[in-house]
Amino acid sequence: MFFRWDWLRPQLTAPIVPTLGPIHPDALTVSVFEDILRAADTGDFLPYDKDRRWGGEKDEKVLREDVVHQPEHTLIPTLSRRGRGTVKVFAYGLRNTVVNEAAELAAKLASTHDVAGARVVRPLGPETAHSRGTRIQLKDFTARPCPAPDGPVRPVTGWSAAVQETFTPFAEAMAGDGLAFLHAQMQASRCGPVLAAAVEDRIVGAIGPMEIQPDAIGRSQLMPQYFAVLPEARGQGLGRVLWRAAMHWGQSHGAAYQLLQTEIGGPSDRLCQAEGLTSLGFTYAMSA
Repeated sequence: MFFRWDWLRPQLTAPIVPTLGPIHPDALTVSVFEDILRAADTGDFLPYDKDRRWGGEKDEKVLREDVVHQPEHTLIPTLSRRGRGTVKVFAYGLRNTVVNEAAELAAKLASTHDVAGARVVRPLGPETAHSRGTRIQLKDFTARPCPAPDGPVRPVTGWSAAVQETFTPFAEAMAGDGLAFLHAQMQASRCGPVLAAAVEDRIVGAIGPMEIQPDAIGRSQLMPQYFAVLPEARGQGLGRVLWRAAMHWGQSHGAAYQLLQTEIGGPSDRLCQAEGLTSLGFTYAMSA
């Protein structure tokens, strides 16, 4: 075993794991960290990796030979060759000096591997004041019912053919939010259902795909979705209706929970906070 859990566990202020992203606090075990090291050797997806649903090869891997694991801090670097390439160093530790050490390691490894990006990812606890970056949020489907909302939302395939045809221009308009990628997956029948909101026979918002997958301890997790509403259709409550429809779908299909990452202060962050989700902590990424 590479990691000493008595060293690492006190440093895990937020439940985020390199190459996997946020995981449920109950699944945050030393086995998960050992798994990401083994995956670095094989290049395979872990069975509970949310990215495996898209197929292909895992883009990001841990640089296991460069991991720094000490009693008071742990640095776990990862390498992605996407685009011009990026090294990220996940800086686990309670002292602020861990950021400087992580930045030095990231810059060194970016040079070694000839990639353009060098970044540090710092997990922060939920009690952190004036936090920046991304909030990790938990929707617990076992806590209370998620009723179906009233509103013009149904699966894309549940709309008339004429309305379905408007998904293409919608997806193109919201390509920056991942909807063009999602549309391509839909056309190739590679993903679960997508929920869409339509106004005046035109799709103006969508959330999906709706998919459930077991996590590292076998608990059913509703996978993250792409979620967007056209700018001209915002302010009418459609985003809230779409989100509630997705939560109703997840609960009614047996999911125990969903984890979301939201930009602090952004529309999705405000929505999740208003809907009573539990904040599990934050991640702040910075250039090295």
